[in-house]
Order: sequence, then C-alpha cells, then structure tokens
Amino acid sequence: MKFLFATGGTAGHINPALAVASYIRETYPDSQILFIGTADHMEARLVPAAGFEFKTIEINGFKRSFSPKAILDNVKTVGKLMKSEKDSKKIIGDFKPDVVIGFGGYVSGPVLQAASKMGIPSCIHEQNAYPGITNKQLAKSVDKVMLTVEAAKKHLDSKNEPVITGLPVRGELLNQNREDSRKLLNIPENAKLVLSFGGSLGAAPLNNAMHDILIKNANNHGVYNIHSAGTNGKEFIEQLKGEGFEEVGEGIIRKGNVEVRQYIDNMDVCMSAADVVIGRAGASSLSEIEAMGKASILIPSPYVAENHQFHNAMALVDNNAARIIEEKDLSSEALSKMIDELLNEPEALIEIEKNAKNMAILDSRERIADVILSLVKED
Repeated sequence: MKFLFATGGTAGHINPALAVASYIRETYPDSQILFIGTADHMEARLVPAAGFEFKTIEINGFKRSFSPKAILDNVKTVGKLMKSEKDSKKIIGDFKPDVVIGFGGYVSGPVLQAASKMGIPSCIHEQNAYPGITNKQLAKSVDKVMLTVEAAKKHLDSKNEPVITGLPVRGELLNQNREDSRKLLNIPENAKLVLSFGGSLGAAPLNNAMHDILIKNANNHGVYNIHSAGTNGKEFIEQLKGEGFEEVGEGIIRKGNVEVRQYIDNMDVCMSAADVVIGRAGASSLSEIEAMGKASILIPSPYVAENHQFHNAMALVDNNAARIIEEKDLSSEALSKMIDELLNEPEALIEIEKNAKNMAILDSRERIADVILSLVKED
C-alpha cells in the first residue's frame, strides 16, 4: 500500500500527520509513505528526521490585505497555485498512491485538489474547532473528512458525514504518573502546582499577566509555579533576575517556589504534576490537556486565522472542561482571581478535570488510520 501525506507550516499540522504515518508504518511495515510539503517550513526538517521520504512544491498563502504589496503578492500566489497543482499531479502520478491524506496548511490545497481530479481516494483531517480556509474548500470534494472535535461540523459543507477522530497525543504524555512527576520536580504532595506557558516562542501578554503572580507565589509556601517565558522572553527573565530570581541553569531562574524557564523540555512531567494549566488554545495543547485530564485556564491567541483558538477553547468551556480569559480581558488581577478560585474549590477543580478527561480521544491514531485504510481500493 502507498500513502501520500500533504501538510506543513506549523508543528501543529505536521506532528499529528507524523504520528499517524508512524503508526501505519509500524502496523504495515511493507507500506510506502511519501510526504509533500514546502522547502522553507518546518516540514522540511521534521519529516526527513522522522525517516519519511519528502518531496516539495512551491506554494504560500494569500495575504489578507488590500495594500499594493499584498495585492502584488497575491497575484504571484495565484501563479504559484497553478504551478503547484501541476507539480502535485506529477508527484502523484510518479508515486501512484492508494490514498492521499491532507493534515492542513495551505500546502494541502493543491495536492488534494490534484488527487481528486485524478480520481484517487482522498481524505483530510481538521484539528481546529473552526476549520481553516483550505480544509473548508477541500471538504466539498474529498472522500472523507476527519475532525478533532464535534464543534467543527457546523462550519463545514462536506461531501460526506465527517468522522470524529480526535488529535494524536504524544505517547510519553499518556505514560506519565502524577506522583512520580512530582518527585522528579521536588514538589510536596499536598502543595499546589500551577503550570503556565505561551508556546515555544512565548506570549508577551501572558508573561506580563503572570509577573505579579510569580512574585507572589515565590513567597507562597502552598503554591508552586513553573512558567515558560518562551524563547522570545529573554527580557522578561532578565527583569525577574533584577527582582530577586537567581539563575540556576541555562535559561532557568528560580526564587522560592517559582521556577521560570525559557523553554519547557519536559512538558510531559510538568503537565502531569500540575493542578492548573494556563496557556494558549492550540489544538495540540488542548488534546494534551484533555488526555491528561487537567483543569486549565485558556487564553486564546487573537492573532491566528479565523480566531480559531477561541473556538478551540470554547469547545472545552462549553463542556465545563476549562475556563477562559480572552486576551483583551487579561490582567494579572483577573488571572490571579481565576487561579485562586480553582485552587480553593477542590470539588469544582475535580469536576473540570473529569470533564476534560471525558473529552479525550486516546486512540486517535488508530481511528485516523482506520479511516485512511477504508479508502484503499481492493485489487
């Protein structure tokens, strides 16, 4: 069997595709798998590193502006779109896949469109509660549409009834034990742990809102805090060093019960040990929060396409599986109040944890693979 995956742009698109492709490779060792992406985004590094064959097309998204430069760029994009579909047909014709699978990002568009025109079975996976433009268009022509959450259905006009599959979660997260994680982090069993992060780059609004909370918790013997300032948060870390935090490792500072890092490289340990998780509302993060059954305060990024993080967050909030503070309402006072409410109301905290866990789909890789395999035509 031959499988062609098309995805790219962000790790949120690429890693779930790699998880499913790896599962297919493990289950069917004789299968052949090819990825199509672009040469100048993360897939060019992540896909070959995972041991998969990788070919590129040249494509970029449309600019959402009417400035002269944006208009000129969009004219060029139309030309690239036409060429990328032609290049996709060539790659598909040479590889002769049994199924073509799109995992989001604008690179999926020309590849899946070419596959549909060539009569090759195709499917897409949408990770967000509010689908992206590319997948909205593809849903009308592909054979199967897979969704992370039920809420995405109402935003799609798909040829066939969508299938809810969830989003693959890294295995190491599922295997972590809360007690063992707390021992690794030197956190007493009866203490509360708040974990806060704004993604690998960090989020300045979250850093600013957490500042006073971190200062307060440094002297609070009952509450511990691990905060990631992000790789763009060097100035924030320097500010805290001027306020009594001491450097204890590369990119790590500490004062009392509070540890601030540039990047959290053991998220599985930190999240499993946490009582409350604070962060953005990317689809991958939310799937991890659900899988681990964690209470969370979500601060959706308003800077993403279609404001999809807000819709992602509301899928949990509407099920009493999380709390939300929109960035326009974010302040140290508002965030501190919500943290205290959760930590001081154990019954409410347990209910949120239970509801989050109930939303988790832990066999997502298998569900997605089953949909893909159902499209393979018998010889």
